[in-house]
Amino acid sequence: MSAPPRNPEPESPNPEPPCELECVLPATSAGLRLDVALAQSLPQLSRSYAARLLKDGAILVDGRPAKPSHKVRGGERVAVELPEPEEIEARPEDIPLEILFEDRDIVVVAKPAGMVTHPSSGHASGALVNALLFHCKDLSTINGKLRPGIVHRLDKDTSGVIVAAKNDAAHRALAEQFAARQVRKEYVALCHGQPLRNEFSCSGRIVRHRTRRTEMTVARSPDEGREAYTEFTVLERFPGEVFYVRALPRTGRTHQIRVHLAKSGFPVLADALYGQERGLPEYGLFRQALHAQRLSFTHPTTGAPASFEAPMPGDMAGALEKLRESGSRKR
Repeated sequence: MSAPPRNPEPESPNPEPPCELECVLPATSAGLRLDVALAQSLPQLSRSYAARLLKDGAILVDGRPAKPSHKVRGGERVAVELPEPEEIEARPEDIPLEILFEDRDIVVVAKPAGMVTHPSSGHASGALVNALLFHCKDLSTINGKLRPGIVHRLDKDTSGVIVAAKNDAAHRALAEQFAARQVRKEYVALCHGQPLRNEFSCSGRIVRHRTRRTEMTVARSPDEGREAYTEFTVLERFPGEVFYVRALPRTGRTHQIRVHLAKSGFPVLADALYGQERGLPEYGLFRQALHAQRLSFTHPTTGAPASFEAPMPGDMAGALEKLRESGSRKR
């Protein structure tokens, strides 16, 4: 098994439906960094906002996602996707939370499927942040007013363990562990197919899809996207080309596990974005069968090892029971 790639970066949230700006960069921009050139050519953009859009993969140069380090040659056609403006405020909401652990520095929660991690356009309420603000009152401020306490995130329809920071010192310490790949994240999933080996990995770089901008995909070029690496272990195999797998992502890219499994030919059951169906009523599944089962890290204040497990939610547990009843083939 090859070594995982280095220099992980925190994953970014999905973009909202865009509105587009276009321009052709003049020859006088040659040699400038792209964010600087865009700020000169498009009065709607500041240099810092252009840099943020570049990091989010929202700027295409001649039809391809541009890198933040892109140097302008002159004559390039640029398309900029701007998120729709929306006034959003994170407000406390009395939403039930399944607390796995809490002290003065951190709170560990089992996030249910269907709950977004933080408010965004289209999800101004009902987020984990709204529930945490009601429960904790004080959360770290490093990620701003819309994402207080949020150190990492889970997709809306992925259930499982998530840790939030209650003060800035704890946030910084946890963020450093995530960046240094010192946090162990364990997921379980139900997938289509039958892998030839019980252990396999995927190291495909993750990039935003060129035309379907809410999707991620494996990059075609080694110069595109961000490094991503996931290890997989088959736990059980079932008749009908279905298997139960543990996933260990060594990086934290948007939709990483789902993209890597789909690219390997093993899409997650009921994954409407990357899979074969929107739901599997016969198994009681109406969202992707992916669960963040365990999160292990060093406590940001005490330095003690910490590991927390979220019980498998009812839909996935029920689907697994039905598959086992159909006749499992053990490893």
